[in-house]
Amino acid sequence: MNTSWQLVVDCADPQLMVEFWSQALHYAPEPPPASHQTWRAYWQEMGVPEEELPPGAGDLAESLVDPQERGPRWWFQQVPESKSIKNRLHVDLLVGGGRGVPFEQRKQRVRQEAKRLVSLGAVIRHEMNSPEMDHFAVCLADPEGNEFDVV
Repeated sequence: MNTSWQLVVDCADPQLMVEFWSQALHYAPEPPPASHQTWRAYWQEMGVPEEELPPGAGDLAESLVDPQERGPRWWFQQVPESKSIKNRLHVDLLVGGGRGVPFEQRKQRVRQEAKRLVSLGAVIRHEMNSPEMDHFAVCLADPEGNEFDVV
């Protein structure tokens, strides 16, 4: 059996998350299915009850796709509650090049990407600098506080 998957992120503002993560991942907002102007129109045609569609839901893209079709689809699902605890699952953005790249060069790449992500709305939480373990990463939070690492 073939299994495919998507990543679903609960959030307060799907459009904010689409804007940030599309740039962070170099993904593209997913257009609605053919013959539908919006995702909301598609969902309504599929029979999703109006009470399950918050105001504005589906009017703009709420999901991302990898233009290169290598990574999973990301869907940002609007929920009423805010994030309250540390993530139990997080994303690592692998930009350093792996252990085949000299430590100082990886460190520079990671810091450069972290700086770019901060300019998009992320916040740096802390650095993990362990040269004795040949490991360097920066822990950040997206605009809604979800932790992720740049490695």
